[in-house]
Amino acid sequence: MKVLLTSTSLLPDYGGPAFSVSRLAMALADAGAEVGLWASDQSAANTPLVPATSPVLRLTGTASEALDRFEQPNILHDNGIWLLHNHRLAAFAEKRGIPRVVSTRGMLEPWAISHKGLKKKIAWRLYQRRDLKQALCHIATGEAEARSLQCLGLRVPIAIVPNGVDVPEERPFSISSESGKACRNGRKRTALFLGRIYPIKGLPMLIQAWAQVRPDGWLLRIAGPDEAGHQKQVERAVSALGLGDVVSFTGPIEPQMRTSAFLDADLFVLPTHSESFGMVVAEALAHGVPVLTTTAAPWSVLREGDCGWWVDATVDGIADGLRQATRLDSDTLRSMGAKGRALVNAKFSWKHVADLMLLIYEGILTDKMPNKEASSVGVRC
Repeated sequence: MKVLLTSTSLLPDYGGPAFSVSRLAMALADAGAEVGLWASDQSAANTPLVPATSPVLRLTGTASEALDRFEQPNILHDNGIWLLHNHRLAAFAEKRGIPRVVSTRGMLEPWAISHKGLKKKIAWRLYQRRDLKQALCHIATGEAEARSLQCLGLRVPIAIVPNGVDVPEERPFSISSESGKACRNGRKRTALFLGRIYPIKGLPMLIQAWAQVRPDGWLLRIAGPDEAGHQKQVERAVSALGLGDVVSFTGPIEPQMRTSAFLDADLFVLPTHSESFGMVVAEALAHGVPVLTTTAAPWSVLREGDCGWWVDATVDGIADGLRQATRLDSDTLRSMGAKGRALVNAKFSWKHVADLMLLIYEGILTDKMPNKEASSVGVRC
């Protein structure tokens, strides 16, 4: 099985897709596939997310040159839509007769479509709808994303495959979490946001909610790269609401430092407007950190598994979740984090994800997938 995985970028600052596509490439290679990896920004050559010792072939040059170097792949799996390179990959695949699979990565969710909506309407009519209809399968990471795809009436099979996550060693107890006495002794507990500082992530809602709750003994740490100057807007909200002494911005975090960031946190918060999966939620749970996120992310299991809070994507919804979370003692938070870690171990291993993806690829190649009039594929995690 030869699989060419393509993406916009494989640099850590690009966020969740860079991590999940890179890790999927390695998991597929571990499962025995021959894997090529290409990114439109040429970052496959130097991404720190794929070790130099990995058998994954890092490809550079244009999309056409990457296809030439990798010769005739059995499957072209493109991650993302809308951009020119996605359109070119669709054209090359059609011309060369290469079966193409598309992971839409949440880019067809209502919030995502409305962002820069005019440009997307034009692209949809010019090429994007046709490109998607020509794919042999669409990959969604959750039920909500699959429903959004179905509503578009493309009549292409949809498979639901979650992102995987690596589970680190058992979380050691930090000084702040060793006992409920930490806050009474003057130590602060930390709520962490880690991700792109961009409008879709909902940080202005989080700041307003934090101002409503003002949890005693807690700090909010916002870590990640600024995109489109959005951090200035969030900083202005922090200043206007008098939160400068409890809210900090720490900039991008290198991949090797992500574990330290999670281990220093008592709670992870993702106040998002839209997520197809929310890779960082799985990462936080894998590190034993309970999570608060919104119903715009497909993580109802947080509530069901008693490992976090799944709240309305509103200021009041986030504030209510913060009140509940920050009133709990450290032992209770740590117990919730342990449940989250067990959940990730059971459902989101990369081996499990790679096996599901290979099942889909093989179904396409052996013509055992439902035909293009089908609305969904019976692959579920």
